[in-house]
Parts: sequence; C-alpha cells; structure tokens
Amino acid sequence: MEEYIYNIVSSKAKQRKVGFIILGLLILSVMMIPTKIVLAKMLPGKSANTFSIYVDTATNSTIEQTKEVVECVANEFRKEKEVLNMELFLGQGAPLDYAGLVKGSTFKSLKNQAEIVINLTDKHDRDEASYMMVHRLRPIVQSRCENLYKGTTVKFVEMPSGPPTYATIVVNLYGKDPLLLRNTSKVVEQSLKETEGLVDIDVLQDDVYTKFEVIPNVEKIISSNLSVDQVSNILYLAFKGSVVAIKNSTMQQDQIPIFVSLDENTRTLESATKEQLELKLSRLKLLNRVGVMVPVKEVVDILPTIADPTIFKKNMRNMVSVTAECDLVSQVYPLMEAREIMIEKLSKEFEIERLTGMSTYMFDLALKHKETGKELLVRWDGEMKVSLDTFRDLGGAFISALVLMFLLMVVYYKSFALSGIVLIGSFLSIIGVIIGHFITDLIALWFSGVHFYLTATSLIGFISLMGISARSSLLLIDFTKSLIESGIEKNRAIAISTSTRAKPILLTAVAIILGSLLLATDPIFGGLGIALIFGSMASTLVSLFYIPVLMAKAKAICPAPGDIPCEEGEGINIEHMDVTEVPPEVHHEN
Repeated sequence: MEEYIYNIVSSKAKQRKVGFIILGLLILSVMMIPTKIVLAKMLPGKSANTFSIYVDTATNSTIEQTKEVVECVANEFRKEKEVLNMELFLGQGAPLDYAGLVKGSTFKSLKNQAEIVINLTDKHDRDEASYMMVHRLRPIVQSRCENLYKGTTVKFVEMPSGPPTYATIVVNLYGKDPLLLRNTSKVVEQSLKETEGLVDIDVLQDDVYTKFEVIPNVEKIISSNLSVDQVSNILYLAFKGSVVAIKNSTMQQDQIPIFVSLDENTRTLESATKEQLELKLSRLKLLNRVGVMVPVKEVVDILPTIADPTIFKKNMRNMVSVTAECDLVSQVYPLMEAREIMIEKLSKEFEIERLTGMSTYMFDLALKHKETGKELLVRWDGEMKVSLDTFRDLGGAFISALVLMFLLMVVYYKSFALSGIVLIGSFLSIIGVIIGHFITDLIALWFSGVHFYLTATSLIGFISLMGISARSSLLLIDFTKSLIESGIEKNRAIAISTSTRAKPILLTAVAIILGSLLLATDPIFGGLGIALIFGSMASTLVSLFYIPVLMAKAKAICPAPGDIPCEEGEGINIEHMDVTEVPPEVHHEN
C-alpha cells in the first residue's frame, strides 16, 4: 500500500485523477436529493398494533347518520383477519393516545363526530405492516362510506414515529372576512385533492346549513287564551325534555329531578324541512282557559335562518385550517407541487406575494384580493413545518460543528490549510451517507415496495461521523509531520504514514459498521445506522486516498523553511537506504 500511495502523491496526473473522482462522487451524491433519487422525510412510517379512524359527518347530521357511517367502516374491517377487535365511540373521542393528545380527540362531543380504534395482531406475527394496511384499505373504505351522506369525511390516523402533529400537512388561512376565508379554503382544498400522494383532505370548519327557529308569537298566544309559559314548556318537552317534578329519597341527600321528554321517534323529524317541522307542531296541542285544544303551530312563528358556524382563532386572528395526510410519500414533495397548483388557482382572484425567510415562512403566501383589496395569509404547518424546522436546526448544528472544528484545528496546527484538509475529510463522508441511502432504498423497494428515506436520524448520523473522520485525518497529518521532521522526504512520509495508519483506521470503521448493523434494521433509527455504516466506508476511503493527495499539495505540512528539507527530492529517501539507517522513531512506527 505504501508504494501505491507514493505513486499517487508523486504524480500530479494521478492526484488530479483522484481529485476528479472525489469531486464527481460528491456532485453525484448531492444531486441525488434535488433530483428525488434519494427522498427526504422527517421520519419513516412505523408499523404499530393499532390505529384510529376519525369519522366526521356534516355539521347538521344526526347521531343515527353518524352511526350508519361508523357501521359501514366497521363492516369493512370485519373482513380483515388481522383485526383482533374494534372500539367504536359515537359522539365522543376515544381515550387519549399519543396522537390524540395533539389532534384534539378529547374535545369531540358532537353528534356528527365519532372515532374507531382498530386493534391488530402483534406486528411481529403478521406480514403486512399497519401503514401498508391503511394504504390498502383507505380508498376502499372512503369510496363506500363517505358517499352515504354528503359532507362526510373518513380519516385514518396512525401512530406517529416522532412528535405528533395535528396533520402531516396543515394549511392555515388567516383573514378578517369569514366569507372570503371560506371561499379561499375551498380553493386550497381542491388544490390538495389534485396533488398526487395526498389523502384525507379535510377543511376544519362547520358546514353552512339552514336551520329553523321556533319563536312564540305573544299576540297569537294571548288571543288563544294561552300563556307564554305553556307554549315554552311544551316546546322544551317536545324537543329537549324538561324537569316536571322532583322526588325526595332517604337514600339521596339532594332532591331527585324527574325528567320527561318525548321518545326518540316522536322527537325526530323525517327530514330537515319546514313542512316536517310544521307537521310535528300541529300534532302538539295545548288546552286553553276555555277548554279548547289549540295546536302549537297556530301560536308560533317558524323562521328559517343560517346556522352560525364556529369561529376558529389562532393568535387572536380568524383562521380556517385545511389538513391532508401523505400516503406512503414524503410530505416535502407533495407540498411543493400543491403550492404551485394553489398559486395558479389563487392568482385568478388574488395578487400573490411569496414570502421569504427562515423555514417557518419560506413557503407562506400573502394574498391581496384584486377587487376588494382584502388580505389573507396562507401559512403552512403540521409535520411539514416540524420537518423543515428539524432539518434547519440539524443543518445549523452541522455548520456550527464544522466551524468549531475548523477553529480548533487552526489553533492546534496554526495553519488554515491543514485545518481545511481535516474539514474536507469530515465533510466528504456525506458521499457515503447519500449513496448508502440510495442503495438501501433500492433494496427496500425490491423486498417491501416501500421507500427508504433520508431522515432526521440520518443527519444525526452524518454529524456524528464528522468527529470520526476528523480523527482519521489528524492521525495521518500528525504522523506525516513527525516523519518529515525526522528527515523523510515529504511524499515518502505521506505514503509511510498512510500505510502505517491504514490498519487502525480500518479497524475503527469495521467497529462502527458492526455496531451500527442493529440500528440499520430499526424502523426509526435505520437512517442513523445506514449513515454510520456507509459514511464510515466513505470516510475511510477518503482518509486513505484523498487526504494524502491534499497533504501532498499542502506546503503547510512542511516545517518552517530552512529547518528540514521537505520538498520532493529533498530529505532522506528510505527507498535507497538500509533499514538500519532509518531514524529510530521512523523504524519503530514502520
């Protein structure tokens, strides 16, 4: 190996060849990310033993309609042999789990809301991962159950691999005009539906529907010899129920109210129309003071009105959220496509300004209506924002580590050139990290049909590799300097130090690879393991072949001019010496 390295560092043509190879590999590996050959994601999918289904029918739906949709979903899962049991929750959320803490499951209390918890057999005893089951069943369930009633959404919620978020992709619209917010949210919803890879699109706002107010007419009540209390009480009794008496008991300290209401069939209207309500009220009759039965319909006014939707606010601003989930794809790439579709659609009504800045704002849009001048803000949130923030912070940590390493090396070597060599050796391990993810992705697609992503844990592995790579470069530089100070010619000293230190560098790499094999099989920390394994391989090759080339070009590795001969052809050339003539420290190391 010594002669091989010596031939490389002694030939400028071979030095350029090695440099071009490293540069080509660096460009090739880095370009794999923007060209989507290697895909990036916050964290990969996690196979679990349970997942949830959120059912939301239209805002004015009855509990019976919600139950019908829930039964439709449950019937589809009863066909799956891997489903152990199901828990159905009508008009309420399921007991809090990891995801429900953030998704607001505990606040569900309306008739149009329900949750289904699907419990599966143990993940180690089945061939299909939970996220693959969700991917397979989602279109089947939604096509059969969402069409039962207009406005119904069925969303599949899996246990998150990392920190839970409200949804994978969340688009928050801020503005003062409720009608403009509602209309714009429909455009955003349609844009997300047209984006490949996005599923479970939902607009988090109440549906606008017509409701009827039953108002007692005082003039008609008085002329009918009735009282307002009579009419109010019968209306409460008919539709809600009321307390008609109390009961005392020695077993109870407080009085026990006796609550009376009509049965469910009597209270329920066949359809939400004014005619059905009038028919129901005409069957309710009150006895007036002169003994005549008066239909309630004759003494009330029925006024149609628009139901007031719930107003959502965040940071004291009116807001409408549109959510979406990703179906076995990274959220980064659908986000870019959806944003362009959204801009194209919104540009017909709005003047659009693309906001720039840190990751929190770089994808946001400022909208100004062309006719009214009213302004809206489109802000992205959810797991996408967490991913951007994480990659931004890890990137900042990586740059900070590089800067601190460089400054430390400058203090140690008192040379920017040698410090740069250490820095380059550390950075070039990214070649192995990215190419390793590419190879692993091909293997994963071949065996399971699922992509292997470059994740946040992969970046953590890359950052941790920097110290290992720096150590290898330091070993070579320090040993080379000691050989040169002993009188060995520069290129020969580089070759001797590389061949001598190759064994400890290789042993270190093998130890890292063997220790990371178990990590590579973990669904969450697999990226960390792959980064350490392939990054160590790349770091070793860079240390043994490219760092010597950089040292050969660096004049700073030589002692001060005039102290000891260092340049090519000067100093001791041990190739023409008897080994006994080699200085003791060189003989010992070699």
